[in-house]
Amino acid sequence: MKISKKDALSWFEFFAMLPEDEEPMTKQQEIIYATFAQIEAAIDHRNEMLMSEIKNFKTLGNRTYYVGNDNKFSKGCSSCLFGTGLSAIRKTNKCNIQCKFCYNYGELDYIPPIGEGMWQIGETKFYEKDIDLLLSIHKKPTGISYVYLEPFMEIEKYYSVVKKFRDANIHQHLYTNGLLATEETLKALAEAGLDEIRFNLGASNCSDKVIENIKIAKKYFKSVGIETPMTPEFFETFFEKKQAILDTKVDFINCAELHLNENNIDNYYGENMYISRHGYISPTWSRELTLKFMKIADEEGWDLAVHDCSNHTKFARDLNLSSKEGKWFGASSYGCEFSKIPYEVFLPILRDDNFKFLVEEELPSGYRPGELVF
Repeated sequence: MKISKKDALSWFEFFAMLPEDEEPMTKQQEIIYATFAQIEAAIDHRNEMLMSEIKNFKTLGNRTYYVGNDNKFSKGCSSCLFGTGLSAIRKTNKCNIQCKFCYNYGELDYIPPIGEGMWQIGETKFYEKDIDLLLSIHKKPTGISYVYLEPFMEIEKYYSVVKKFRDANIHQHLYTNGLLATEETLKALAEAGLDEIRFNLGASNCSDKVIENIKIAKKYFKSVGIETPMTPEFFETFFEKKQAILDTKVDFINCAELHLNENNIDNYYGENMYISRHGYISPTWSRELTLKFMKIADEEGWDLAVHDCSNHTKFARDLNLSSKEGKWFGASSYGCEFSKIPYEVFLPILRDDNFKFLVEEELPSGYRPGELVF
């Protein structure tokens, strides 16, 4: 069903008014999915055109895309896409800032602690002394990542755990906004055995302090990267400070396609949105900006890797992980992060005169607004 944009808008205005507990009927679901397919097809077409303009556009087994220096592509990302995924290790339930794109936006003061002296690995609580037992029983992952929320709030607690996984020869990387890092703590992390550190430069709006900390980190770490959801604010500020950022000799930049959940979606109210494979909901500009960013990096010959960490990449990641876990053919944890589809967030794109569907057809009988739908 190649629903027209006009008919899709009429229906979605109706769906947006439905009570929360009222589920759409079968034919209405067909209309919903047809609309999502039309929007996604148009976005994919635009992105494919942008990709075609990047001269040295590269792929890793069609699982993801990048430009730049092959040797500087993150080993943590390779582990995520080809190894046994990224085993997340959680410790810190606090953050020193609040970002509008944060998945925990508005609830930072209510996130439960992991537990005194404990670490969360694979949704299980461990004391540090239990890690040796874990490593003796479970097959070692190809990589682990320290996440949730800002590790430098209590970074001194991380050193001994990092040493344990270094001794087990497991690749480790850590995410930080970089504002609390110091040369002393960065050096200590590196000496403990952390392989890779990633700075969310967009969290601080490309703060000069964080740029300086990236430069300092390069003195001690094998691999230093920037990983930030691609937003208009980050895109603009990055290029205002481009030379200072590139002068840090950062190894890679992961441009994450911003996807939204119930916590942060209101911060982007009114933006054009699409839904990828009935899963992640994203502003349409996020990957568009990433591809424009990559084109500039390629044309200017930056000596680093710029990674298109898109919804496609995350879909491939979850397929890879389920395969490594021995799950059934086609199994994946990728899916929508909303308990109920927020139909109203798709109204702006359906009302945007500049956004066109690729092909439109008249609705068949029984699907038109005003007709009884069974």
